[in-house]
Amino acid sequence: MNGGLLVAGTTSDAGKSVVTAGICRWLVRQGVKVAPFKAQNMSLNSFVTREGAEIGRAQAMQAQACRVEPTAHMNPVLLKPGGERSSQVVLLGRPVGEMSARGYHGGRQERLLGTVLDSLAELRGTYDAVICEGAGSPAEINLRRTDIVNMGIARGARLPVLVVGDIDRGGVFASFFGTVALLAPEDQALVAGYLVNKFRGDVSLLEPGLEMLHGLTGRRTYGVLPFRHGLGIDEEDGLRVSLRGTVRESVVAPPVGEDVLRVAVCAVPLMSNFTDVDALAAEPGVVVRFVDRPEELADADLVIVPGTRGTVRALQWLRERGLADALARRAAEQRPVLGICGGFQLLGEHIEDDVESRAGHVDGLGLLPVRVRFAREKTLTRPVGEALGERVEGYEIHHGVAEVVGGEPFLDGCRVGQTWGTHWHGSLESDGFRRAFLREVAAAAGRRFVPAPDTSFAALREEQLDRLGDLIEHHADTDALWRLIESGAPQGLPFIPPGAPA
Repeated sequence: MNGGLLVAGTTSDAGKSVVTAGICRWLVRQGVKVAPFKAQNMSLNSFVTREGAEIGRAQAMQAQACRVEPTAHMNPVLLKPGGERSSQVVLLGRPVGEMSARGYHGGRQERLLGTVLDSLAELRGTYDAVICEGAGSPAEINLRRTDIVNMGIARGARLPVLVVGDIDRGGVFASFFGTVALLAPEDQALVAGYLVNKFRGDVSLLEPGLEMLHGLTGRRTYGVLPFRHGLGIDEEDGLRVSLRGTVRESVVAPPVGEDVLRVAVCAVPLMSNFTDVDALAAEPGVVVRFVDRPEELADADLVIVPGTRGTVRALQWLRERGLADALARRAAEQRPVLGICGGFQLLGEHIEDDVESRAGHVDGLGLLPVRVRFAREKTLTRPVGEALGERVEGYEIHHGVAEVVGGEPFLDGCRVGQTWGTHWHGSLESDGFRRAFLREVAAAAGRRFVPAPDTSFAALREEQLDRLGDLIEHHADTDALWRLIESGAPQGLPFIPPGAPA
């Protein structure tokens, strides 16, 4: 078998990432050696592979669904927004520079098509099947000429395309029809059909519409996936969604101790790797919310300042909103604060940044004895260490180099009293360390909170991935899906006018 499939969507956030992961897990359970692929990803949530390459976290999660190690070939182009109009371009796991959206779509993107097709060919030569994820919508006609992630890659590699639509948003039939009708004839010939996502209710009420859609477009629906809570793992883009007030979904289980533990995450601009707090939200009795006002820190037992692609900008934002003063008061009162990556950097004494913001010397919050200098070379590592008597694994993604000049050592960073800072992402996924850290936080906060003794974040992640695989297995036509992956799009699919404009 040398199969492939492109999972496209009618919109951003239609469910492409989780559907791709679900198909991957279903195939693995059938004994297929499978890999994920996304030619171009725009995300502030990234991961470091064992060879030291930076890729999107969604592709790392999909690799886990495939039960394989992630590699740079699974996400050859990663764009990390630095604002509304520019992004850092990461090529095959390494940053190659900043570029405006106009400059990228004006020619650079088109020249990368050969690179992404080579990466896809490398994977297809190694695995039985490669399940590819698109980006946004394939019907973005203003970008089709330079597209390398949707129909550009589908046509270049002759991949069949499955279009996912989020019915929870409404208008899914119009979205399916319009997506196909705005594609060129050569692209339409690769669109095999549809997959409905997040359906609530009686499927029999939907079936007449699916039959009419088949009659209108000549393309079938390969499944109707029901709505399920808690499947939004490893989100891609922290820019598109306002996280203010959002509460991360926690395990539906009562706290082990008498109290809950409240965690407030400062929703800083260009927030990156906010998935760091998922392991906390997985603990029974831990409530995690994102905040942007100082009064929202008042009842928090732990405040986290997360990573960001704009450390200096985030520092200014904290000061403008009064959050900087609130953090300083917490530190003085020995109330727990944790800074991760960019959040760690801005807790320090000062920052020299001629790389990210080009702001030069900037005073930090002065809560930790740390001096930060931004280097042009990005640090990409997978460190292993020990803290609070427990083994810890993590990963680092940063330009800022920290010189620690005091305090107690903590994961290559430091702590002073109840203010902690580290460059390590993912440290809270180490179960023993997370429990030890939460015990310290609870004691400092005066809470009678007790971490659950048996919460395994890795096991919970596996359960999530199995749930995705179950959705495909139980609610998709897997026989037809198998034929599509193995043999490609059906021949003779009709053209739906008007097609893409010239």
